Amino acid sequence: MTAHAALLRENPHWKPWPAGSTLDHIPGEDGWPVVGVTLRQLKDPARFSREMVAKHGKVYRVNSFGNRQVALVGAEANELVLFDRGKIFSSEQGWGPVLYRVFPRGLMLMDFDHHRMDRKTLSVAFKPEPMRKYAESLNAGIAPRIAQWSGRTLKFYPAIKQLTLDLAATSFLGIPLGPEAEKINQAFVDEVRASIGIVRSPLPFTAMGRGVAARDYLVDYFSRQVPARRESDGDDIFTQICQARDENGDLLSVEAIVDHMNFLMMAAHDTITSSITSTVMLLAQNPEWQQRLREEMLGVAGAGEQITHNALGELTLTEYAFKEALRLIPPVPAIPRRALADFEFQGYRIPAGTQLGINPAFTHHMEEYWPEPEKFDPMRFEPEQVRGRHKYAWVPFGGGAHMCLGLHFAYMQAKIFLHHLLTTHQIEIAPGYKPDWHLWPIPRPKDGLTVTFRPL
Repeated sequence: MTAHAALLRENPHWKPWPAGSTLDHIPGEDGWPVVGVTLRQLKDPARFSREMVAKHGKVYRVNSFGNRQVALVGAEANELVLFDRGKIFSSEQGWGPVLYRVFPRGLMLMDFDHHRMDRKTLSVAFKPEPMRKYAESLNAGIAPRIAQWSGRTLKFYPAIKQLTLDLAATSFLGIPLGPEAEKINQAFVDEVRASIGIVRSPLPFTAMGRGVAARDYLVDYFSRQVPARRESDGDDIFTQICQARDENGDLLSVEAIVDHMNFLMMAAHDTITSSITSTVMLLAQNPEWQQRLREEMLGVAGAGEQITHNALGELTLTEYAFKEALRLIPPVPAIPRRALADFEFQGYRIPAGTQLGINPAFTHHMEEYWPEPEKFDPMRFEPEQVRGRHKYAWVPFGGGAHMCLGLHFAYMQAKIFLHHLLTTHQIEIAPGYKPDWHLWPIPRPKDGLTVTFRPL
């Protein structure tokens, strides 16, 4: 049974499509029986995409993860799918085969009015006043952790992953994680790994089986706390979502709160972990940029001092550098959708029911938008260059109605972290060191990224 067939049976929101619509007119490859080209994609996603575009063009067909699907490549494709003027691209049914068993009913698995209403309800947690409170807790959590790393050579990825989980717990839950921290961290790891597991049923000893068990644990963890949070005066995200009311003045159900918190916590620590790791690696490889950012930061706040939410807007070069890291290694390399109606693109008619995807990671390296695409050059994001570039050539946070709800939180956390790190330390790596990365589902360095933080 295909991933879609199984999920259509389980989820009444999804629509079956009439038999007979084929994708044979789209150039591409089906690969081996059952697994298709899945293993080739997972082995080296970037190389696979380059080979497919070179051979078949910016629209091509593959059979992977149990389904035939179409890839649309380039800024025009990103605009078509993300802006979605005709409301014909379903995020729910696109992400469903990947995420439904472990992250059902999170914002990414909602469409149109349902998505709009829940997004509006959740947005109360990201208003300016709460963001100022989160900035205080981020400053308080980041500074002592960097002090612990001072003068040491360490594997950065696991260290920052633990820190971002702790920070998410403080800002999102309003409490230290305590003795359950390691189990919660592993639960999120298991859920994310399940999303690309070859076996799509939750059988024992499979990635999907571990992911579903992790979800069950987290559902219980969050559910137990909802009643008390409804009566709390806390200013953390969890409490605000528990008390938020929809357009009808009703509180969200416990189930909805749990689903949103499960998804938001994953996104808040896994994607920012990836993004900060890539930024640290690129700054280590380009030490002149460490000095440029350090000078900017010291003009805003002293070395190692707290930086306020209001002052973050002054860190212009820091934002450029973070954006360039997101370009080179976007935390969400591919974005799936499902077509709810026939549409045309690049001369091809693509039928309703087609599973399709856009590829930010590939688009972010296309020379037609990015001269010398492999070069780290934060000045690509100065206003004059941005104006001359296609608006959808850079989409690390998605776009349109599904633009990442927490993008400003991500900018804030990255800037505060980099301020505390760069004003007190130099990031150093071994000469010529260029670690390989696992690019799916969320990029991470295969060896953990070995860095040294030398005190200034």
